Amino acid sequence: MLATIQFKSKKRTIDLSQPLDISIPLTGKPNNVNAWYLDPPKIEPEIIDGEIVSVANGAVVNFNTITFNPHSHGTHTETVGHITEKVYSINQHLKQFFFLAEVVTVAPEKQGDDYVISRKQLQFALGNKKREAIVIRTMPNTRDKFTKQYSNTNPTYLLEDAAEYLKNKGVKHLLIDLPSVDKEQDGGELLAHNAFWNTKGKLRLDATITEFIYVSNKISDGCYMLNLQIAPFENDASPSKPILYKVIV
Repeated sequence: MLATIQFKSKKRTIDLSQPLDISIPLTGKPNNVNAWYLDPPKIEPEIIDGEIVSVANGAVVNFNTITFNPHSHGTHTETVGHITEKVYSINQHLKQFFFLAEVVTVAPEKQGDDYVISRKQLQFALGNKKREAIVIRTMPNTRDKFTKQYSNTNPTYLLEDAAEYLKNKGVKHLLIDLPSVDKEQDGGELLAHNAFWNTKGKLRLDATITEFIYVSNKISDGCYMLNLQIAPFENDASPSKPILYKVIV
């Protein structure tokens, strides 16, 4: 199922029958990916009048209640409302869902006790390419990213000037396979978040950050169309399902 997309002055072809899902599912199991010191998410049948509402327990339907935090428990997309007093809803501010994206692979650099992604690395990866979205895969890239418990592990993060570079380059959608673009314990500075959303100037209300993705090693670096799908939550963040389509020509 081929589709030709007119993007600015160029026509690009993608195969809609070959979607590449880069989301991490929410399972409700103890080994669900986790960060920010919370308990695992829960997916449990509701109990009404003492009866467990599940087909396995004799009900005619399954009727689960899900308890989770989008920032802690899986792939999610957030707006600047994540760090501002005014909560800018993802459902109100993400109005377009297809973007020209570049997938890049980065080996984090050692900086003191931390591992970081630098401006120089992103400049090398993107070069002169103009992209609406960047999808960052960090090395090593193993499937333990589906179950990793990140709390108190000081994960890799973006340096402030790296986020500033992406903002100045016009990247509106930043996707990364980490729990945050910022250092786990940074005294509340959130340097990369603030730089990317330009909180010292005109807020980038249409820019988003997506965290906790997983980009399979079978997906090569390069140009893709990104379909950034969210649930219609009136909240600063929503669970999301980013889908890539390889640009054929």
